[in-house]
Amino acid sequence: MKIISLVKQTCLDLWALLFPNNCNACGNALVQGEDTICVECQYKLPRTNLHKVPDNVIEQAFWGKTKIERATAFTYFAKEGMVQHLVHQLKYKGKTEIGIKLGELFANDIKDSDFINGIEFIVPVPLHKKKMKVRGYNQSEMIAIGMSNVLGIPVNTTVLYRAEYTETQTRKSRYERALNTQNVFAAHNTDQLAGHHVLLVDDVLTTGATIDGCASVLKQIKDVKVSVAAIAFASN
Repeated sequence: MKIISLVKQTCLDLWALLFPNNCNACGNALVQGEDTICVECQYKLPRTNLHKVPDNVIEQAFWGKTKIERATAFTYFAKEGMVQHLVHQLKYKGKTEIGIKLGELFANDIKDSDFINGIEFIVPVPLHKKKMKVRGYNQSEMIAIGMSNVLGIPVNTTVLYRAEYTETQTRKSRYERALNTQNVFAAHNTDQLAGHHVLLVDDVLTTGATIDGCASVLKQIKDVKVSVAAIAFASN
């Protein structure tokens, strides 16, 4: 038995040497029990804890726009920071596991709060089918899946969709972002969400233009309530 255990451990060590499993935030090797993001980097994530603050700065950004119930973000976004590094890998490097992990971490933070009271569906901000074909996945859906894993709330991707293809929002001004999301989103199969409270999920919230475009469509569904959650909040 000792020989079998030794051989097994040797194989595992060789596999780790050939295919190192490193933290996607700091690059250091993950230890047993860790996955995707090491425990130290999880601790260092710049959490906002805004889900504990009624009328917080994100909720205020939607005042006078589409009515939402609550809004929060998991972390603060800073240029060249850890969160930007993680989101970049999620969106452009095919690291879907980062979205799922961040979603799970986010959900663990809010699961015992009143923020999620009454929420019945998680709805990710959709990608246009052209972008979906190129990227192969929707990063916001990966986040939603991670949140669903912890919260037990189902993900709905069959109602809200992106009807118009638009350019990336990354380098656009606040005004340009608002124009870029006008009449972009639409909904079908609306009976699935009628009368329900949904959590609209995105990766990074900057001006709120994308979320507002989605929320305004969802609010046209009978008796729908909308709350908002993003992995990162870029306050500038």
